[in-house]
Amino acid sequence: MIVDAHHHLWQLDGGYDWLDAPELAPIRRTFGPVQLQGELTGAGVTRTVLVEGGRCDTGEAAILLAHTLDAPEIAGVVAWADPADPALEATLAGYFSLPGALSLVGVRAQVQAEDVGYLDRADVRRGLERIGRAGLTFDLVVRVEQLPSAARAAEALPGVSFVLDHLGKPRVRAGAEGLAEWRALVAGLAARPNVTAKLSGLVTEADWSGWNAEDLRPYVEEALTLFGPQRLMFGSDWPVCTLAAPYQVVKETLEELLRDVDEPGRARIFGGTATEVYGLRDGTAGVQSPRRNRWH
Repeated sequence: MIVDAHHHLWQLDGGYDWLDAPELAPIRRTFGPVQLQGELTGAGVTRTVLVEGGRCDTGEAAILLAHTLDAPEIAGVVAWADPADPALEATLAGYFSLPGALSLVGVRAQVQAEDVGYLDRADVRRGLERIGRAGLTFDLVVRVEQLPSAARAAEALPGVSFVLDHLGKPRVRAGAEGLAEWRALVAGLAARPNVTAKLSGLVTEADWSGWNAEDLRPYVEEALTLFGPQRLMFGSDWPVCTLAAPYQVVKETLEELLRDVDEPGRARIFGGTATEVYGLRDGTAGVQSPRRNRWH
């Protein structure tokens, strides 16, 4: 079983204004379950986690959860919610009442758009704690300079399961400077046992038209050292990844970079970690891991 722990789906007219950037023209179209299923079949991927796509409103959750009813491959959904919203508790309760709610496994906010100390705020910390109490993970999509504040939040909230998206978005295209910057800042977050990380999104942090596997190797190797296979998971970041590489190339590149990892370690990265951390439901039986706490 192979799990893709990070991908997106969106409707072109669905409020994803960030797609208006000129360089994003190749992905400025609708991506739905049918297109996803074609990619999964070609790459031998059996289950996935669908992540909010930057629309940043509560209405998106119903759409993402509804996809799981038609596409059994989508075993989990990470929906958008604002941790600082005073109505967060009601928002989460509403999500759990939606069709497909059994697949709600996590929450994400666009922290990368906030100031560097956003995760240090008391109101944000209270919201993160509520998310953890609801049995949901919190996905961290952060800039490199936000990694220290993410580490402080993870240390202060040991009962919350944090998932670092895209290894913290290192500046791969900056070469040795980007690597040194990221390496110095990610270690503190990796030291927290309640943090896992996704080997995802690296191709679009590299030179879109000129990257190769060796550009990504030092990040993957450092992640293996800091997190170990037990706390790492594969994510395609499709369809965003297609700006730099097709789905299958992204997967095959990671397989090549993990060639020296033993079979149990690769099994964790390509499925076991995501299944455990997100408590993914069984798409064939319609049941969910008992690890997940439901809303109460």
